[in-house]
Amino acid sequence: MKALILGDGLLGNEICNQTGWDQASRKLGNLNIDNHDELFNLVSGYDIVVNCIAHTDSYSLNPSPHWNINYKFPSNLCDICFNTGTKLIHISTEFVYANNPSPPNEEDLPLPDNTWYAYTKLLADEYIKLRGNNFLICRELHKPNPFPYSKVWDVKTSGDTVDKISTLIIKLIKKGAVGVYNVGTGDKFLKDLTSEAELIPPPPNVPKDTRMNLSKLNKFLNEN
Repeated sequence: MKALILGDGLLGNEICNQTGWDQASRKLGNLNIDNHDELFNLVSGYDIVVNCIAHTDSYSLNPSPHWNINYKFPSNLCDICFNTGTKLIHISTEFVYANNPSPPNEEDLPLPDNTWYAYTKLLADEYIKLRGNNFLICRELHKPNPFPYSKVWDVKTSGDTVDKISTLIIKLIKKGAVGVYNVGTGDKFLKDLTSEAELIPPPPNVPKDTRMNLSKLNKFLNEN
């Protein structure tokens, strides 16, 4: 299996560190997300492409970078993968469920956070589901390890530190998972990721609970 990681952020670098897979990014100078032909030539040499690229300024009111990076780019990448026979691994977010009641599963209708970030991430998910024929969408939340913040919001999540989330994503990839998977390590408060930070109330616009149902993930990993 020849795999390529797109992106050199927290998650992309951690997956690369754990696997040794090839890596391309704008910062590394070997990826231009706006050049279709270059992207086609790059992707066509791989069996699997892991898209970790995202505009993560979650509460920015400027829609343009969210549309361009979180929707247009993965949609174009999906079309390229469809035409080259490359499997697309797309990293999404648990914030597509921010307004869902109770921990939602993959079959529930996502009700996203009221942000351009969550909205465009969900649109990319749905485009890939409609257009793609060989894909894995991982909805997740990851934080640095060690946790670097002196204050932490009083919110609930299924996320974890980037090393643990990366390990789960890699297992799904290597075991051949297909479709949409909620990826996490169980229900927790964000404060559970650190014993040092001060607990503070979140701003009014921040979701208080983005936990997900992880039954599909756990069943697949236990059976494969």
